Amino acid sequence: MTLTPVPRLAVIVVAAGSGTRLQGGAPKAFVGIDERSILHHALRGVFAATSAQVVIVVPRGYEGEALADARDAAGDRADLVTVVVGGATRQESVAAGLGALWGDVEIVLVHDAARALTPPAVFDRVVQAVEAGAAAVIPVLPVVDTIKRVDAEGRVIGPVDRTELAAAQTPQGFARSVLEAALAEVDSDHTDDAAAVAAAGHPVVTVEGDAVAFKITTGPDLDRARALLETGPAASVVPPSTHSAPRVGIGTDVHGFGGEGTLWLAGLEWPGEEALSGHSDGDAVAHAIVDALLAAAGLGDIGTHFGTDRPEFAGAHASAFLAHTAGLLSAAGWRIGNVSVQVQANRPRFASRRVEAERALSAALGGAAVSVSATTTDGLGFTGRSEGVAAFATALLVPA
Repeated sequence: MTLTPVPRLAVIVVAAGSGTRLQGGAPKAFVGIDERSILHHALRGVFAATSAQVVIVVPRGYEGEALADARDAAGDRADLVTVVVGGATRQESVAAGLGALWGDVEIVLVHDAARALTPPAVFDRVVQAVEAGAAAVIPVLPVVDTIKRVDAEGRVIGPVDRTELAAAQTPQGFARSVLEAALAEVDSDHTDDAAAVAAAGHPVVTVEGDAVAFKITTGPDLDRARALLETGPAASVVPPSTHSAPRVGIGTDVHGFGGEGTLWLAGLEWPGEEALSGHSDGDAVAHAIVDALLAAAGLGDIGTHFGTDRPEFAGAHASAFLAHTAGLLSAAGWRIGNVSVQVQANRPRFASRRVEAERALSAALGGAAVSVSATTTDGLGFTGRSEGVAAFATALLVPA
């Protein structure tokens, strides 16, 4: 008789939220992305990444549904699954999950079911950091939008230094003893588990997150998840190996001046310059990059994913477009090699901000190399008459 080793690692999948903002007709984790629920896809990711004990925390009355999803996702590892009922707050739900852990578990990951498409590599990075000695670990993404402090009347008070900001994701990893003690000590509820651990005096370290690990909270988020799954690879969690060679795409975009507010171009705000018109902020540079990337991957064009029927992108800046595109590429099994984009316009003058633009665009694409150049047309055409801006981009993709 062969005895299966008891895992030292456990994953608590928090699926007890009501999902009020999603308005899916059921608690959020049990809303379908395709023919499978959000919870089912989250569990597929967990089992693709680990051989851990898995504790699923659900609303009362949904234990049977959760167990059915778990058995389907786990296959021959269904004996690793436990389902428990959550509490009124996140901390109560996590505490309920902790109460169901096996005695040999030493490392605990707490994962939101709503981050249903999180790649296995994110789990790996978190576990490795805890195994290396960290008490608490969270995956993060850089904040690429310009952040403002705003008062109750909607007036801008001042800017926020985004170099000190990061967007936290899950799974968040902990030494079991640290998390249990922190939740027992902390009085107030926190928005995530790392905050409770930090409040108890423990340092929290970060690892790289992933754009695909976004949280499904609203209808547009659900649409985004469905679009990713429609490409095929995200449905299997692990990117496919069908791509054998790099691919190149080109993209162009044109916008005329005459929009409202301040000019946004190449991911930067240009105070004092006339704005470009468009459904979003009219950033022709970012839009040309999006078209080049989508063309290289064979995923359609910017109208396919960011058309006027997508109100959440009305007025959106480059960071939203590029991060969403990077997520689509990752799910389709591609990695961005590099992007080159040329701007044709009389204004604004790019020379003094070229490096800044490259950094902003690169950050929005998860660190991919981006080069920007600018030229004029010697007075010819609409750009020569200062009526608008044109941009031309080339993108190289390599198999992930």
